[in-house]
Amino acid sequence: MIRRFGEAPRKDQTYRLRPGAYALLPRDGQLLLTCQYGPAPDVQLPGGGIDEGESPIPALHREVYEETGWKIATPKRIGAFRRFVYMPEYDLWAEKICHIYTARPVLQLSEPVEKDHIALWMPIADASEVLGNAGDQYFAALLARLG
Repeated sequence: MIRRFGEAPRKDQTYRLRPGAYALLPRDGQLLLTCQYGPAPDVQLPGGGIDEGESPIPALHREVYEETGWKIATPKRIGAFRRFVYMPEYDLWAEKICHIYTARPVLQLSEPVEKDHIALWMPIADASEVLGNAGDQYFAALLARLG
């Protein structure tokens, strides 16, 4: 069973399964994060949905680049969690299955290419305090404890 974070599913709501790949990206004591500032600011682990026919690792590379502008290397899966949320940008109620990886940010290729995103660096020890969902917070705190 995959651990759930956040609200329990509503019994009156149908949810669409939405798998995704997300990354903890440490470098020199800092963690690379993304802030999606539209429709409201939300600090997140970089990553996102795995498209139909796409595998998790290519999705992770694509999403990290789109949201941060960075190229990554050596992704390693460390866990997963699920959450039940409304995604206003898609007008969709989703059961998100979030596969969490660690990876190494190796080169900034550009600014983020995805609309309404900015990349930001934060001390690893502080990241769990600003991330916008409990699952991201849990894995960032785990990374901080492991040092």
